[in-house]
Amino acid sequence: MGLLVICVLLFVGCAGNTSRSNNIKRVVQTARSYTGTPYKFGGTTRIGMDCSALIYHAYRSIGVDMPRVTADQSKRGDKVRLKQLAVGDLVFFATGNKKRKVTHAGIVTSVSGKNQVRFIHASSSLGVIESNLYSPYYIKRFLSGRRIL
Repeated sequence: MGLLVICVLLFVGCAGNTSRSNNIKRVVQTARSYTGTPYKFGGTTRIGMDCSALIYHAYRSIGVDMPRVTADQSKRGDKVRLKQLAVGDLVFFATGNKKRKVTHAGIVTSVSGKNQVRFIHASSSLGVIESNLYSPYYIKRFLSGRRIL
């Protein structure tokens, strides 16, 4: 009887991880479907969108309601250290004049090696693209990571 309980618990635990994994894949897949969409401040459609709209739509695809504004998104989920970022985590940056004010965000799409953390975001000059968090521009402006799932 004890073995049966252990097997059931292992199955349920694995099913939970599979569901989480599938949700993360869906978030990244949805975000990537917007690649090439032009940047538009306050925009929320494929005609033009900003970084917070990209996050909003990607997480909405799995039924997670996210705030529409980057500063509010940066308060959701659990804090994650730079070295512990994983696919699906949110990353936040201070790209404006104030060094501690969240002004930009993205979703981690891949982690490979110590200095290769790719994230998708809506760049004001290039639209929705993927970039390396460890590029000199972004690593200097990185503020925090958050885990939603």
